[in-house]
Amino acid sequence: MNKINKEKDSYKPKLIDHYNLKVMPQLKNNFNLKNNLEVPKILKISLNVGLGSSKDDKNAMQNAINELTTISGQKAVITKARKAISNFKIRVGDPVGARVTLRKWHMYEFLERLISIALPRVRDFNGLSPKSFDGRGNYNFGLKEQIVFPEINYDKIDKIRGLEITITTNSSDNLKSYFLLKSMGFPFRSDSYYEKQYNEINAIKNK
Repeated sequence: MNKINKEKDSYKPKLIDHYNLKVMPQLKNNFNLKNNLEVPKILKISLNVGLGSSKDDKNAMQNAINELTTISGQKAVITKARKAISNFKIRVGDPVGARVTLRKWHMYEFLERLISIALPRVRDFNGLSPKSFDGRGNYNFGLKEQIVFPEINYDKIDKIRGLEITITTNSSDNLKSYFLLKSMGFPFRSDSYYEKQYNEINAIKNK
């Protein structure tokens, strides 16, 4: 095994320990959960880039794949249309974008960069909307510009592209998932039902 692989194998994102040592016990206590298997956790993170009118441009497709690979640290793949949309001249099987799915330490490493570096670079950022939970404990939001990730060289991009991020959890409860992501460092807006519940439950448990 070469030196690079050894360094990769020994690397562990700090968020892993943060979840195991702080977030998990807090969630277990706040929601009176009996064992660790019941505690909400992140299962995977999906990143998607749509090409829109550039779907037939091979260079645009390759650039989207390369940028998503650079952002995620994992090889991105082409997404193809599952159904035809006549208004947009899209047929089944047409390439329509790029995607990548992150699990285990890859997703924690991405989260660290997303929370501490990328989101603070978003123009006029005032927090993530708590309304973007899907009713089944998963969270979905978009970034308008891929250049908020410092890994992307602004001088080398062909165009500004948006990025859709989906956080999939093992919880079917939006409130528990909000607690999970909030405790992991997600900068949600403070004026929400979930934030009120978050503060009330924490206040009761900390008495």
